[in-house]
Amino acid sequence: YTKGAPHELLSRCSRIFLENEYVVLDDVERKVVEKQIEDFAAEGFRVLAMGTRVLQSPENEFTPEEVEHDLIFLGLAALFDPPRPMIEKAVSDARSAGIRVIMVTGDHELTAEAIAKRTGIVTSPEHAEHVLISGRELPKLSESQLSRILDNPEIVFARTAPEQKLRIVQALKSKGEIVAVTGDGINDAPALMEAEVGIAIGAGGTDVARESADMVLLDNNFISMIEGVKLGRGMFDNLRKFVYYVYTHNWAELVTFIAFVLLQVPLPLLVVQVLAIDLAMDVWPSLALIMEPPEPSVMKKSPRQTGTKLI
Repeated sequence: YTKGAPHELLSRCSRIFLENEYVVLDDVERKVVEKQIEDFAAEGFRVLAMGTRVLQSPENEFTPEEVEHDLIFLGLAALFDPPRPMIEKAVSDARSAGIRVIMVTGDHELTAEAIAKRTGIVTSPEHAEHVLISGRELPKLSESQLSRILDNPEIVFARTAPEQKLRIVQALKSKGEIVAVTGDGINDAPALMEAEVGIAIGAGGTDVARESADMVLLDNNFISMIEGVKLGRGMFDNLRKFVYYVYTHNWAELVTFIAFVLLQVPLPLLVVQVLAIDLAMDVWPSLALIMEPPEPSVMKKSPRQTGTKLI
């Protein structure tokens, strides 16, 4: 028995189990199955095909190449994995924050497109307004062609192999993009390591992916990544406010020191006054600045350029 990608498995079948009989899988029946695969995929289902073959000599050892041909097609399984709640808003927040979300999946093209539309990764109603690239088309593209495709605001890569995911990450980096990649499998490790931020899936992911990543997403939720960006931006803003504040009031203290020296005020009075200023103007306001929550508009700003200075 075997299961796998529908079109791949169907191409290895010569018969079909139909009305309790094994009959020849002719072009008519093959087109019926292909139409059903496309219908399931267009509705956002992940589709698996199943087949079987009776081995005449079970005591012998067989290789996949020897076994996986002349199969009998048994049927299809349509699996629905609904997107998490609020995922569409998270994708919208990412887009408002200047973060591009590109889907790279091994799913069927129609399945990937349907899920991308359902989650807000693709918002254009017509296919011509967004780009859908399959793993079969990607090897035919030169680096310059892939670079031009990556300029599109809405992109979906479907039926991609792990090495193709790595190539996409490298192409984005060559354009000066800061790339974060999610993955859960052993084959995702090269792309996770190549990205500036590799994010491994926690629950259900492989140890290799987690060890190759910079961080682990414990709840497997895209929304957590967007919240992480929000908190990170808030921390940077608070750090900048803190530095500006400290510089401002320290310059004021420096002026006070100079004034005391010029006016020849006794030193004990100077120390007491400076300590009072520090307690009043430094400690508590600084703590308040550090603990301040992100501003409501923090996810409306464009990402900072690489090398942006604190002051």
